[in-house]
Amino acid sequence: MKRLLEGTTTRSGVVVAAVALAGGLLTASPAGATTVTGGSAATTVTFTADSSALARPRNGTILYDRISGGQGRLKIKNGLSRDGVVALVRGKTKAISIYVRAKSTATITDVRDGTYRIYFTTGTSFNRSKGRFTRNAVYQRFSEKLTYRTTATRIPGWSLTLNPVRGGNARTTSVNPKDFPA
Repeated sequence: MKRLLEGTTTRSGVVVAAVALAGGLLTASPAGATTVTGGSAATTVTFTADSSALARPRNGTILYDRISGGQGRLKIKNGLSRDGVVALVRGKTKAISIYVRAKSTATITDVRDGTYRIYFTTGTSFNRSKGRFTRNAVYQRFSEKLTYRTTATRIPGWSLTLNPVRGGNARTTSVNPKDFPA
């Protein structure tokens, strides 16, 4: 017979769940959980970090979308061994940002007409609530701006890679992490 006690308390982004199992039955802890056994052998307390903050987004996940609805396309290839986030900024306003997993390609399909500066960051352990990688983060921006102008005969599209490529023509510069549009 199994007895389940559920009590969930959120404190500083940590979920605490207490589970009591009769008869010494064990169940698997959630991924990334730390299990502490104390008191009687039948009581297990599991601490897990806030899953919404630490969950690795799927490839192509739009993290921020303030200026979309156009017909422009931006195809992004990440040939690096680290995940990346690409942010389009129009003027001083962050327009759209997208998550691109390592060794993957993602596309933004609804970029409005305008001129955009392209920022990107790569790293590991992405924290979604902060919009940043928490380990090995590198912040850069492309030197050239991208311009989208839709006409009756032309739908604009651009393609970029986050890793250096032979014959590539895009230059990048480092960005202070404080200046990255998270």
